Amino acid sequence: MKVALESNAIFMGIEYLAVFCSGLAGGLAAVRKHYDIFSILIIAWVTALGGGIVRDILLGAVPPAGITDRGLVLSALASGIVVALAYLEISHFTWTLIIVDAMALGLFAVNGTAKAMAYNTSGMTAVFMGMITALAGGLIRDILINEVPIIIRDKHWYAVPSFFGCVLTVIVGKFVKAHMLNITQEMVFDILIVVIVVAMRILSIKFNIVLPGAAKRTHMHLITQTRYLRRPVIHPNVSVREAPDDSSTEAHTSAHPSQK
Repeated sequence: MKVALESNAIFMGIEYLAVFCSGLAGGLAAVRKHYDIFSILIIAWVTALGGGIVRDILLGAVPPAGITDRGLVLSALASGIVVALAYLEISHFTWTLIIVDAMALGLFAVNGTAKAMAYNTSGMTAVFMGMITALAGGLIRDILINEVPIIIRDKHWYAVPSFFGCVLTVIVGKFVKAHMLNITQEMVFDILIVVIVVAMRILSIKFNIVLPGAAKRTHMHLITQTRYLRRPVIHPNVSVREAPDDSSTEAHTSAHPSQK
């Protein structure tokens, strides 16, 4: 099955570029760990295509494109070879890598969601499939190299842009199924969604926009500590309606010990 961005040779080339750049990020992580060339190739391939492989297995689209599409596999392996030879030069272009990684994030989110909808999944399932496509490769990479996954350690927006991209792709897909958009219009909207994802990711890094954490608390409030729920102490010589609270009772009994 083909989705909108896969029905045009130009956009297929862009997808191969996204795979290549994702592989570069994975390969750089392996180089920093001082792994050998085989390990660098494996990490690059997993980073670039791992998300799509997991998605295809969950959708029942087996064997997955990550091991059957020659162009995608060669792009991922080529990125590993390039980074093994030129990792110093590649790591120097920090912002370029960030922008390209954001493009890959958006493209994978849109393609993964659209492919899930092509298999007649629900909108919620399609969102999960899109996020798996965009995030699972990096998650598997970080687990293999024994690091905290980037979706957890990166405080800037990473999973959030992909989530919005997946949701917007589902909305566009619903309009397409209702015959309110044609294939060309769908492609235009998919490109706009990718741009939105990239913009959200870049702006969050540029202006240090992060998600809030847990609410700051200094005191805890428990029901058992509420004074209205404490059992009253009733003096034997006072009626229930006139019973004083704990403090007044203690003061009364201490002042008149003969009444105990």
